[in-house]
Amino acid sequence: MQQKTYNRIATVDYARKWALGRNPAYYNFQNIGGDCTNFASQCIFAGAGVMNYTPDTGWYYRSLYDRAAAWTGVEFLYKFLVSNKSVGPFAHEVSQNEAMPGDILQLGTSDGRFFHTPVIIATNPTILTAAHTYDALEKPLSSYSYEKVRFLHIDGVRTW
Repeated sequence: MQQKTYNRIATVDYARKWALGRNPAYYNFQNIGGDCTNFASQCIFAGAGVMNYTPDTGWYYRSLYDRAAAWTGVEFLYKFLVSNKSVGPFAHEVSQNEAMPGDILQLGTSDGRFFHTPVIIATNPTILTAAHTYDALEKPLSSYSYEKVRFLHIDGVRTW
């Protein structure tokens, strides 16, 4: 297995292009639980270029009916990114000041239930995001309502 650099510019470019619209190559989950993590996965894929087709624990999208839970589920994406030792992107939690454009953040409640996955598109002087469900482009982190936040820094991408 080889490792390659995660293309943060491609991730941010994709996020900016599709934040206020929908890429017709992907189903819009807006009315069946929300589209935020689907959008975040699309952005990450734009920067990673590979999916992980491992049944049950992978990260991939072929269609509405053929996709990994990690592609569209907040907690499933987190678990995939921080534990992935195989093909695809991998990440670890960082502090807010270590987050970079192309990373993601996840917003949660005080009891630790995370519910939203925006994409970080800028960090200086403040964190700006792009997101779906409540479509946003250049939305400041400070304008969200949440009790907990975690930042996931994409370290790289593994390929065959």
